[in-house]
Amino acid sequence: MTPTRQWLVLVGLALGVTVTNGFARFAYSLLLPAMQSEMGWSYAQAGWLNTANALGYIGGAALTMAFIRHISPSSLFAFGLITTTISLLATGMNDALWWQSLWRIFAGVCGAMSFATAGALTAGLFQNDPRRNALAIAILFGVGGGLGIVLAGSALPLMLDAYGPAAWPIGWVIIGMISLIFLPVGLWSATQLRTAPLLLSLARPLPVRRMLPEFAGYAGFGLGYIVYLTFLSAWMTEQDAGAPFIAMIWVLLGLSICFSPFVWRRVLARHASGLPLSLILVGIAVGSALPVLAPGSLTSIVSAVVFGLSVFMAPSAVTNFTRKNLPAESWGHAISLFTVVFAVAQTLGPIGAGLLGDFFGNIGFSLLAAAGLLLIGAVIASFQKPL
Repeated sequence: MTPTRQWLVLVGLALGVTVTNGFARFAYSLLLPAMQSEMGWSYAQAGWLNTANALGYIGGAALTMAFIRHISPSSLFAFGLITTTISLLATGMNDALWWQSLWRIFAGVCGAMSFATAGALTAGLFQNDPRRNALAIAILFGVGGGLGIVLAGSALPLMLDAYGPAAWPIGWVIIGMISLIFLPVGLWSATQLRTAPLLLSLARPLPVRRMLPEFAGYAGFGLGYIVYLTFLSAWMTEQDAGAPFIAMIWVLLGLSICFSPFVWRRVLARHASGLPLSLILVGIAVGSALPVLAPGSLTSIVSAVVFGLSVFMAPSAVTNFTRKNLPAESWGHAISLFTVVFAVAQTLGPIGAGLLGDFFGNIGFSLLAAAGLLLIGAVIASFQKPL
């Protein structure tokens, strides 16, 4: 496959991440204040829906590990992308908590299939060029997820401000329709990689014990990052931020995520240890804590930039670690296992943060707790040595 074709394939894979991450997981934060207002939810109930999504993510990651030896990764990616798109459209059809929970779980199951396989498939691009490979992996998660946040952030707060909280179902339908537009490109990329042997060979057992610091650091990422992305809009609404400012912050956050691959590309290309993940977790922690420690418009802007430049590079760091330290036939298994660890950890983050916010009557305490967990993860990840 020519380099040009490989970049085009990457575009489709990145648009898949836009749907399964940028939309299915993080657009909820933008719609949360309106949904919470309309349905009278507590912070714990609001956090539950992202926990439900994370529970589905565990199931999807586990299914990916089970299916990866029997079904091609490109087929799992395509299936996950199609079904996640359906779940986005369905979420806006009913306001009952059981309905919302059902489709948030379903989006988690299907999104995990696409997410894990997209990372493994991208690791197979530019195999003879480590720098391009590291950049491609970073672009997949950075630009893929960041684009979804830019699109959702630029539209949803302003739409809700114009039409009121009752318009939240329209928000889900809008992002579902955009996902339908992206779907053909993602499916085309999947067909281009259908014959790749990347995940189909019998793999050696993973050296899990030697990888424990990286796994623990990634668990810290799962526990901490989701709190900011779940409750950012709710926190800003508590601080009486207007819809245009909230939209600006989310667009700035998404643009920073899109730019993040170019900030971290050399670190990712150079190191085969846990150092990249450790540094990234420090950045996420700082971004999470800033708006609480020093409330204000300027610190909200700095927080969005710092958080955005770091958050989606954590999956890039573990994918890059996998590629540098394990044989190609083990990549799919390893990335699926990382996804399971991450998914289990992030189930606790939203509902735990919601309970803490309800207890103190202020979600800011949850953001500080998340920052602390991220810093603990950073310390542990720093002990990871190359295999």
